[in-house]
Amino acid sequence: MKYIQSNNCKLEVGSIEKSSFNSILKETYTSSKCVIIVDENTKENCLEYLITSFEPLHGAEVIVLPVGEENKDLEIAVNVWEALTEYGITRYDLIINLGGGLVTDMGGFIASCYKRGCDYINIPTTLLGMVDASLGGKTGLNLGPYKNQIGVFSEPKVVYIDPIFLRTLPDVELRSGFAEMIKHGLIHSEQLFDKVIDAMHSSHKIDETLLVECIRVKNKIVREDPKEDGKRKILNFGHTIGHAIEGYYMRGQGYTHGHCVAVGMIMEAYLSHKLGMLNEQSYLKIQSELSQLFEIPSFTDDEIFAIVKMLSNDKKNKGGAILCCLLEEIGTCKYDCVIEIGEFDQVFSYFRQLNS
Repeated sequence: MKYIQSNNCKLEVGSIEKSSFNSILKETYTSSKCVIIVDENTKENCLEYLITSFEPLHGAEVIVLPVGEENKDLEIAVNVWEALTEYGITRYDLIINLGGGLVTDMGGFIASCYKRGCDYINIPTTLLGMVDASLGGKTGLNLGPYKNQIGVFSEPKVVYIDPIFLRTLPDVELRSGFAEMIKHGLIHSEQLFDKVIDAMHSSHKIDETLLVECIRVKNKIVREDPKEDGKRKILNFGHTIGHAIEGYYMRGQGYTHGHCVAVGMIMEAYLSHKLGMLNEQSYLKIQSELSQLFEIPSFTDDEIFAIVKMLSNDKKNKGGAILCCLLEEIGTCKYDCVIEIGEFDQVFSYFRQLNS
């Protein structure tokens, strides 16, 4: 087992059967009811393993969320709160979020607000969840097409990261998680960036050492800046444009979060170069590597107009200005860069020309 301490949360990486999970259930929550929140996929692929492996969960209530980013909304959260009330769950009981980013984002928010907060544990089952979504205490819901507009900072008691769950994932979900690992490399070090790219080219094999390295990158940043007042903002590299793309296509093309962030990273790297911050060689390396792995959509004029318009409501904006993270070099990221709306129009137009 690898043990990593966050601010008010422990991270354990390795077999969940060899972790502290069973003892916590039997000792800390021996008198508590347990509720397991899953989505339709983790109910089918992961739930039985968890329940049968841990005796204290044999009588747990199970709440199933619908699959799909479009369902990460307040209406579904209200349905869950009503179910928790019907089950007689109190603020002294335990919620266990078993799933990917949607489950840990929603489950964390639901637990944090229910009766002014009850304890929860995250067990991420996707690569994206393991290296990003389940870590750092960000919880949230979407508001229409706008990503994570409603949410609170609230850390789980423990995050259990067991690579065994990665065996259940289709290739598209592994690629989505790799995109966040690429981001960790781009904001941390060129060496880590190269390692992740090499892993993607090696049949997408997940090395636990590389997994832990990426987790430590995010955890270190979060420990220094838990409420995203400063340095933590660099974890948003690729997400200003990426979230707008994801929100626009949420009910259409169905691009994964990681795919949209990868496209966002290519575009924000280009913007970094265009504005004189990132040298051409580094930009071309990023563009070449990522565009081989993630297709850039062929945006129409109407799509560009709609996506760029959405940027004006990005949750990171301040004082009417659109704020973005840009690269100074691979491994060095600058946050709170003010970008004029017209710059984004030019970026999208540039990549449409590349695709034509």
